[in-house]
Amino acid sequence: MGEKLWQKSASELAGLIKSKQTSSREVVEAHLARIDEVNPRLNAITVTLADSARAAADAADRTEPTGPLHGVPFTIKENIDCTGSATTQGLPALAEAMPGLDAPVVARMKSAGAIPLARTNLPEMGLRITTDNPLRGRTLNPWNADRTPGGSSGGEGSALASGMTPIGLGNDIGGSLRNPAFCCGITALKPSRGRIPRASSMLPEDPGLSEQLMAVEGPMAREVKDLRLAYEILSGRDPRDPDSVDVALYGPKAAKKATLVTDLPGIELPQATREAVRKAASVLADAGWEISESQPPELERVHEIWAYHLSMDFQPQLADLSLIMSPAAIRLIELICEQFPPAAVRLADIHAERNRLSRLWTKFFDESPLIVGPTWTDTQFTHDADLDGRAGMEITTNRLRFISPANVLGLPSVAVPTGVHEGLPTGVQVYAERWREDLALDGAEAIETGLGQICPIDPAF
Repeated sequence: MGEKLWQKSASELAGLIKSKQTSSREVVEAHLARIDEVNPRLNAITVTLADSARAAADAADRTEPTGPLHGVPFTIKENIDCTGSATTQGLPALAEAMPGLDAPVVARMKSAGAIPLARTNLPEMGLRITTDNPLRGRTLNPWNADRTPGGSSGGEGSALASGMTPIGLGNDIGGSLRNPAFCCGITALKPSRGRIPRASSMLPEDPGLSEQLMAVEGPMAREVKDLRLAYEILSGRDPRDPDSVDVALYGPKAAKKATLVTDLPGIELPQATREAVRKAASVLADAGWEISESQPPELERVHEIWAYHLSMDFQPQLADLSLIMSPAAIRLIELICEQFPPAAVRLADIHAERNRLSRLWTKFFDESPLIVGPTWTDTQFTHDADLDGRAGMEITTNRLRFISPANVLGLPSVAVPTGVHEGLPTGVQVYAERWREDLALDGAEAIETGLGQICPIDPAF
């Protein structure tokens, strides 16, 4: 079949299994073998579900297709409930925390015929933009062992980039889907808040306000077509998430207009980052998109409101978090709270500002249905640079200056690679108005078609 099974997309594997050109068992075994081959170098996979995956694959091979991902393996970040394996949050204290129910996204993947293959790594409580923790250790970037794979869904990013899984599940309150996509050269969809349900059977079942407003679950893959397929599978109301809704997956036809963002207030973008955005825009222009260059409204203020939402939740929890998290990770959270002190603002004013900024961005999207800009504002940093005191805190917050609008305003965004510069992936984000994931996916797919995929790869070390 030319390519090895572990090199193929989830959509391709589903087609091969459906047409009986291969079996689900063969696909599962190919990925388990790939995990055995490369995971000792990368530490992206934390636990393999080999026995249950093999049994599910054999069952799939005995039946007719039950859904669009029948017999296809997938991986799950270790802060998403998957029965039969612990929801550890990267914490020794939760090493044996077994969920009673699958998260809605896991249940929907299973209903689509997909098979849980393994769990993937994350930082403690998902609260860094790199991936390391005292329970599972550090995950490496397959492109460069010295550079971060991103976080907090960094295990998924590294596993996808190296062919250990064809599709995976992560989540995002500050780029945790898009950060690893950029760092590892894959693609990810951060959906509108409420589009894909988010719930856990683990205590506390009811999260803090910032999580309620800004955190989402979403798919990660190597190809946009797989994101689109997962988007259709995962979307829609679930009673366990009272904010989840049924909204049309595809909206009315929109003008093919995209705004290019190559400058951000308060930060100097590297030349390679600007070039990545311009490359993406050139491809869109060739595909018939009208391109203009501008900045969306009040980017600095949007970023501040995002940070204040987080600090308002973090600060009251610091004493409790200190009991289960490492001192260095706690210090990073403390510094963010010092930079954006909750006492400096009123919660009512923060909500009013969020609403005002949402109105401004909605009007902006009326003129330009897509926004194409950087994912991170700088390159993949070296390990633990984010823990280097105030300079480390700024590494985190500054890199997220164009990540945060999607979270605080509830917008969809697709991260997509654009190539390789000096041995590391480059990429962009494609933003659209709330509930218009279809437009963001269209733009990302056009960029991918013009520039190609860059994964999977063998680890460069």
